[in-house]
Amino acid sequence: MSVNLSLQTRSIPQPAAMLELIKPITWFPPIWAYLCGAVSAGVGFGSNWPMVILGMVLAGPIVCGMSQAANDWCDRHVDAVNEPYRPIPSGRIPGRWGLWIALAMSVVALAVGWMLGPWGFYATMFGVLAAWAYSAEPVRLKRSGWWGPGLVGLCYEGLPWFTGAAVLAQGVPSFYVVTLAALYAFGAHGIMTLNDFKALEGDRQHGVRSLPVMLGPEVAAKIACTVMAMAQLLVIALLLIWGRPYHALAVTALLLAQLAAMRVMLRDPKAKAPWYNGTGVVLYVSGMMVSAFAIRTLEAMQ
Repeated sequence: MSVNLSLQTRSIPQPAAMLELIKPITWFPPIWAYLCGAVSAGVGFGSNWPMVILGMVLAGPIVCGMSQAANDWCDRHVDAVNEPYRPIPSGRIPGRWGLWIALAMSVVALAVGWMLGPWGFYATMFGVLAAWAYSAEPVRLKRSGWWGPGLVGLCYEGLPWFTGAAVLAQGVPSFYVVTLAALYAFGAHGIMTLNDFKALEGDRQHGVRSLPVMLGPEVAAKIACTVMAMAQLLVIALLLIWGRPYHALAVTALLLAQLAAMRVMLRDPKAKAPWYNGTGVVLYVSGMMVSAFAIRTLEAMQ
């Protein structure tokens, strides 16, 4: 009783709750993708290390953290059903503090993006707008099981990869960079679909038409696996065409390991989706770095 009363009367957020709100566990994919972009640019890090580190901080703690705060604020009613222990529905972040945190981080993101030059700033602007378009009314692309995961996959994998390459190259990235960034962003649609499984009940109640809600967990999981595998098969084919057979072989081995994990996950998608996100996704992003090194050498030969 006393704990509930303290939550109801709290006027400022708990410090630990503010960190929980921006979900550090979600920062790794965009940080990793930015690093892949920096590697793939074919430019020596040397004096560029500050831009690499700043970009990784921007992609992860700042932009991704901001998107998590914005999503939790806009999803506070859904989370009250799915995960009532989260910072906002639990009252550990009271009132409109969740909104103020998300807005403040949006401003900070644009300021840091400006420090990365024109390409970094424009990419940051796109990422901030996409985060709000995904979560906030009236756009709320999260309601769509097709557009929502696609936008998140683009912002988690494709946009940071493109940005990392553009910042180091100080210009438009090469065809190789853009193509692989787009393919891995496409494959990430499947990862984000699996991530929707944890919110199944609340999404049903609040009109969020995720693929697990529309098609059921079994069909949605099969689509997710197909999308992830297709993207990597195209990457393997391109690496072979571009004369990088050893890199293609490494990505193939990682894909085969994912297919084995997919077989386990498909036996019970609703229960196993979180497990797959902790195993198969690691293999997926490992292939991203292998591919980044493959085209880095191509860039150096241009």
